[in-house]
Amino acid sequence: MIIRDIDTDAAAAHEMFQSFEGMEGLPVSVPAARKSLDIQAFARRVYPGILVAITIGLAADWLSGHYKAPVMLFALLFGMTFHFLHEEGRCIPGIEFASKAVLRTGVALLGARITVEQIIALGPVPIAMVVAGVTTTVLMGMLLARLLGQSRSFGVLSGGSVGICGASAALAIASVLPKNRESERDVILTVVVVTGLSTIAMILYPMLVTALGFDNQRAGLFLGGTIHDVAQVVGAGYMISQKTGDIATYVKLLRVAMLLPVVGTIALILARNAGGAAKAKVPLPWFLFGFAALVAINSLGFLPKVAVDTASDVSRWCLVVAISALGMKTSFKALIAAGWRPVAVMVLETAWIAGLVLAVVEFAT
Repeated sequence: MIIRDIDTDAAAAHEMFQSFEGMEGLPVSVPAARKSLDIQAFARRVYPGILVAITIGLAADWLSGHYKAPVMLFALLFGMTFHFLHEEGRCIPGIEFASKAVLRTGVALLGARITVEQIIALGPVPIAMVVAGVTTTVLMGMLLARLLGQSRSFGVLSGGSVGICGASAALAIASVLPKNRESERDVILTVVVVTGLSTIAMILYPMLVTALGFDNQRAGLFLGGTIHDVAQVVGAGYMISQKTGDIATYVKLLRVAMLLPVVGTIALILARNAGGAAKAKVPLPWFLFGFAALVAINSLGFLPKVAVDTASDVSRWCLVVAISALGMKTSFKALIAAGWRPVAVMVLETAWIAGLVLAVVEFAT
């Protein structure tokens, strides 16, 4: 499957270098008979592009630690400056590999951070709050996208990103959505905007809960239920207190756990809509099964702490490398051409989930 992804995309990259998943919609010549897997030949094909993506990721991580800014945002912007590498040359197969196989691996490994016990311990109100917040934010995204002239796919992508876990959710949802010439732009735009909004929320929301007089528990519920990215939730929560940080982290992990049913539901709906269409292709989200398996294994106590920490670190680096590659696949010109409407959609989604969670915390806890 990994080899097939690279073979599908590399040959047509010159004509449509902004594709995210494949070359659907383009004339495809009949492929020659495949040769047996040659690991060395495969490694030679992908290492230039992967090496560049890793280098960009390392630079982004260093700057993130030095300037206390989101590593995902640095990885995206740096990757976009090397966009020319995806237009032609030896880096194309590796960039494609990093933006797909490495990406999915990183999403699957997120499951090692979650246990069923953590979810149950939150109680019924936070669980209902999270389920309602994620579900209604996705639906709101679809509505707002329609009202502002955006595609339904963008509404689902942005709503899931805001409602679940920011950039990670955007990348996971994009993997199962239909692909077209705007897919790449939508993914990059979503990640850029959701990362920026999450950083703003990390700064403003702790001041908001303090001004409202929330105790540690209510502050943790609000921060964990509203801020988009895991890192910003942790930063905002522990900025207030240890207890607030712990509660915010558990609530956020519950939102991350919603990644499985949401992406699975999207895949099932796409499969049903494809119906009997002979040429319809709905990708099998294998990374979701890996995600669910790791949640189950970790819940049963079979994963030692060192394994959980290692899986979390590997997941983080996979996502940083993948988003560096995604940056290389998109140009600044494509983002500027998107206009203000997609940004407005995501700002309103952010306001929606913040208002909903605030109402629950005020009146139901």
